Amino acid sequence: MAKGGKDKTSKSFKNRLRSSYFTTILSISLVLFLIGLMGLLLLNSQRLSDYVKENIGFSVILKDNIKEVDIIRLQKELDATHYIKSTEYIPKERAAREFSEELGEDFVTFLDYNPLLASIEVKLYAGYANPDSIAVIEGSFQDYAQVKEVYYQKNLVHLINDNLKRISFYIFIFSLLLLLIAVVLINNTIRLSVYSKRFIINTMQLVGATNSFIRRPFMYNSIFQGLLGAAIAILLLLGLIDVAQKELSGVISFKEYELLSILFAIVVAVGIVLTGISAWFAVNKYLRMKADELYY
Repeated sequence: MAKGGKDKTSKSFKNRLRSSYFTTILSISLVLFLIGLMGLLLLNSQRLSDYVKENIGFSVILKDNIKEVDIIRLQKELDATHYIKSTEYIPKERAAREFSEELGEDFVTFLDYNPLLASIEVKLYAGYANPDSIAVIEGSFQDYAQVKEVYYQKNLVHLINDNLKRISFYIFIFSLLLLLIAVVLINNTIRLSVYSKRFIINTMQLVGATNSFIRRPFMYNSIFQGLLGAAIAILLLLGLIDVAQKELSGVISFKEYELLSILFAIVVAVGIVLTGISAWFAVNKYLRMKADELYY
């Protein structure tokens, strides 16, 4: 009977140890996943900003009755400039058709003529999609003989650029906070893990084990947990990247494999360093404690 009770107690203790070990690994994995997610966000923040800016378009309205050869020549000249990403010629017939679809009625039939003019839709590279550059580019377009006027929403350009700067600042602050939270969470996880073994530390001291001898297995175990947690975090990040590539193709990209390798290496390094340092301080705390203090 006593033996059966002892086996049951031993089994219960092992189950608690396994549960504690699993919880520690899971906690470290989730924290490192958040750190990796922060890194992915920072890697793609500039690309997202560029994507938004490069979709700011403006219309170069052409004069009426211009020959097609002159329009083609103008479009080629615009495509050749270093600050223009793409151009698209919109004939007046197409402009009328699209405007009629927006209105829900055929205004050309009602007016008996098409008042709209042909245009060239222009999109700039991200580096030039700001109010100052667009103002200069607008002035240069007015020099072309085929151009009647240049139209774009100035307020929208200012709003987008201001919001992108604000979002970039918030991302930076959020990243710092997330890193701080990650450090605190991993430190607390390791401290709790060591706390559950504080009596073992005291017993080893009583039998004459040196501090370095006592500290070593805890350091190795914590670093292994950090490595295992980093491996799980990287697998989660790879799954997230695969989903993002399918759902947000063209908006974000994860094809910079060298940068991704560096990011994953950072996740592993953070896992090792934080768990190792946390274990060092946690074990040292209980090495300095007296036996009666371990109960509080």
